[in-house]
Parts: sequence; C-alpha cells; structure tokens
Amino acid sequence: MYRSLIKPLLFRLDAEDAHHLTIGLMDAASRVPAWPALARRVTAPASPMLEQTLWGQPFTSPVGLAAGLDKNGVAVPAFTALGFGFLEVGTVTPLPQPGNDRPRLFRLPQDGALINRMGFNNAGMTDLHARLGALGARPAPVWVNIGKNKVTANEDAAQDYRRCVAALQDVADGFVVNVSSPNTPGLRALQGADDLGALVREVLQEVEAQRVRTLKAPPVLVKLAPDLHPADFEASVDAAVTAGAAGLIISNTTLSRDGLTHPNQRETGGLSGRPLTRRATELVRAAYRQTGGRVPIVGVGGIFSAQDAYDRIRAGATLTEVYSALIFEGPGLVRDLNTGLARLLARDGFTHVREAVGTAG
Repeated sequence: MYRSLIKPLLFRLDAEDAHHLTIGLMDAASRVPAWPALARRVTAPASPMLEQTLWGQPFTSPVGLAAGLDKNGVAVPAFTALGFGFLEVGTVTPLPQPGNDRPRLFRLPQDGALINRMGFNNAGMTDLHARLGALGARPAPVWVNIGKNKVTANEDAAQDYRRCVAALQDVADGFVVNVSSPNTPGLRALQGADDLGALVREVLQEVEAQRVRTLKAPPVLVKLAPDLHPADFEASVDAAVTAGAAGLIISNTTLSRDGLTHPNQRETGGLSGRPLTRRATELVRAAYRQTGGRVPIVGVGGIFSAQDAYDRIRAGATLTEVYSALIFEGPGLVRDLNTGLARLLARDGFTHVREAVGTAG
C-alpha cells in the first residue's frame, strides 16, 4: 500500500513538506489511546535471538531509528509501534533554531538517496524535555542526539553539549554526541582527536554530575563522519574510546557525490541512503578491528534490506539504524528487517545476534 499509493502521493510534494506531513500524522497517531502498544504487539520481533541487553537496557531488536527524522521527539510512540528496537531523536541544541534556509531537503529517487542541509533545525532542549517527560513507560530505549547551536563558537561548544545533558539526562536513555553533521559551519572540526577527546570527557563529566539528581547515567556514544581520512578516522575512534565513550555510531551523512545520477546531486549538504552502503560497512569493519569489539558500534548508512543490516552486523555492528530507507520503503521496512535478520542468522547457524557481530573479519 505504501509503495503503490502513499509513496507516489508523498513524492509529489516538496521533500520537506512531505516530511512535516508524515511527522504530523505520526504525532497524531501517537496520541491515539492504546494504539501504539497494540500495534507493537504485532510488529515487535518475536525472535529471542534478536534481543540484547546493552548498557543495562533491553533491546528487543538491533534495528533502530536514526536521528534526524523525529528531531523534536513528537512521534516516539508511533515509531516504537513500527517495531524498532530503539529510537534516536534530535539533533537537539540548547536553544531553538530554525536551521538553514529552504529548500534544504532533496530526494534522489533513482539513487535511493537523500541530500539534506537542514542545519539542526529544532525546538530546543526545553521543548524536547517536556515531550519525552510526558511519555511515561517506553517499550524501547530513546537516545538523544545532541549538538551545538550555530551561533556558538567551537571553543565554547562543550558548554552547549553539557547544557543538553544537564537538561535532558532524566528523560534520555542515552546521548549521542554529534560532531559530524556537515550542515553546521565548523562542526566537523570537533572530530579532530584532541578536540573530540576533550569534548567527550566534558560530556561524561556532566553525566556524572547529574547522576545524583537523576539517579541514572545514560551511555554516551559518538557519531563520526564517513569523510575522514583513514588516519584521522582511526585517531578519532581512539580518542572517543580512550575518553570513555560507551559506543560509536558509524556513520553520518557524506559530502561525496560518487556514482550519483540524479540532477539533485548538485545540491549542497549531506548525502544519505544507498550510496553510503559500502563505505559505511567498511568503516564499521575498520572501527571494530581497531577497537577489538571493546565498545558496541551502531552501523548506519544505506541499510535498505535485512542483508544490508546483516552485513553491517557481521562487519562489527552490534546495533543498526535506518532513516533514508524508511522514506523509500515505508513503515513495513522495520518488520521486514527484523524477520529477515532472524532468518539469516538461523541460516548461518547462529543462535543469537551477538554471535554474528564481527564474524566477517
């Protein structure tokens, strides 16, 4: 139904208008009493081989929603109803900001890709706190992707990340330090090993400072870009892990335009979707080899099928995330990924998903 009816209608709209319409409908669905919980009984994976406990939290599936789709956490119940094992909301900044001028989101249908230059448009940390605080019990962990405001200089960036932690720790199941978006001027400079290590330590200090008040210490993960030189990527991975990051998310959008055919390839911004599949898988493999599996890796970028997710897991990812594929394939994608993963694991003789992590060498 999505591919034959809903998707053609949505794709007639401007990409961002379609996004807002979809999020609005998901927001409305989230407010229908009991519907999200009932729907999740059907969509959530029934296979215990997909269940994991990480950082003391239960994950019913290794398939999660990447940041950027639900920036303000308005549709968490509806997204959990699709069967995700976890969700990432944001990127959120301390102060609300409108982001970059429109148009700023573009489809490349024949490439299976999106280009965005949104610029961390969001309603701010206070608004997100109110929304997440009103959710009550959650069937899946909700991570908060945090960033700095555009007007904040890099030398003051750590204070923005700390402010987000201080404001949101009591409602966040995890934090993702976003230093890899290409759409905030100067942000990617924070991926340099020295700056990144210092930033992660600042964030962890704030998490520890808030522990007494919140009675919790959510894990802190770092999201890296796919465009780093191999030596810089290795240095950034080492800096993040050495500083105490609990995990890595690999990767963010890319500035590369290799192999694209759609005219929108000329638009500036970060590219996501199928063109990232191979590159993101290679980076997960490199990070897993480098770290020896000491911290969980979340593989994201170009995952459109159960085989894609399985390849990412065998490369070294403990968890995976999707975004662009959801736009092109529709809400049934999540269940397809879960059932397909269980089938692939069983085919290869694995009894649990953790047994497959990193087995591709």
